[in-house]
Amino acid sequence: MNADRPAPRGVDTTVAHSARIYDWWLGGKDNFGVDRELGQQIVDLVPMTPASARANRAFLHRAAGMIATEGVHQFLDLGAGLPTADNTHSVVQRIDPNNCVIYVDYDPLVIVHARALLAVDGPTIAVQADIRNPQAILAHPEVTETIDFTQPVCVLAVAVLHFLTDDENPYAIVARLGEAMAPGSYLVVSHITADGTSQAEADQVMAIMRKGMADPPTYRTHAEVLRLFDGFEVLDPGVVPVHLWRPEADEEQHPQWGKPGDEDEPFWMYAGVARKPN
Repeated sequence: MNADRPAPRGVDTTVAHSARIYDWWLGGKDNFGVDRELGQQIVDLVPMTPASARANRAFLHRAAGMIATEGVHQFLDLGAGLPTADNTHSVVQRIDPNNCVIYVDYDPLVIVHARALLAVDGPTIAVQADIRNPQAILAHPEVTETIDFTQPVCVLAVAVLHFLTDDENPYAIVARLGEAMAPGSYLVVSHITADGTSQAEADQVMAIMRKGMADPPTYRTHAEVLRLFDGFEVLDPGVVPVHLWRPEADEEQHPQWGKPGDEDEPFWMYAGVARKPN
């Protein structure tokens, strides 16, 4: 059992939070009893959940690494969540130590931990801002000082857009970010879905999250996730279950999914990468 650390000032530890639950599923220590309790309820219902979280993390590594090898040197990681092993900066700065990474999150706990990354080699910055206000992110002094939007940039929205409701219009938010991105830029997205499981199971999981979380997600269909890439050219293999996006044979495999390329297993996340055309 994890021993809870003192919480930073202003952080509510009486209500479960998505970033801390995700941290616990990944085996992290930056979570509290309320997060572990709700996370365990979901695992009891869907035992593959921690494996799904790890698959999402592995997708982020593959996508960011691929884009860094394409010569992109600027990375804007939105809704970055709590730092865990092999963060975005770790992946892309192994390829080029001068690659810059800006982590953006609205949660003060996330920022407290993310700012510890400033001690590492390479240009890494953590900015507190809300994805619901993309213009504020684009105009943030630390963002404008670090990222040259006249040059290609990679914007990562990994497991974050599903925390925006339809009324908050994630499509308009992504479109505004896309307007600011130079041709040759990349957009990386993963998003929770109910397409890969039964409706009954999806409803049960959502009921748990809505009851216990301050920020429950919204399921979206394949067509809805694909729409997030409007204006971009989606790379092969398209928008697919997260474990099927360019899996690598030497990655750790999860029994729930079998070998890479197994398309018939249940899943909870879609993933895709797209390039802004010239």
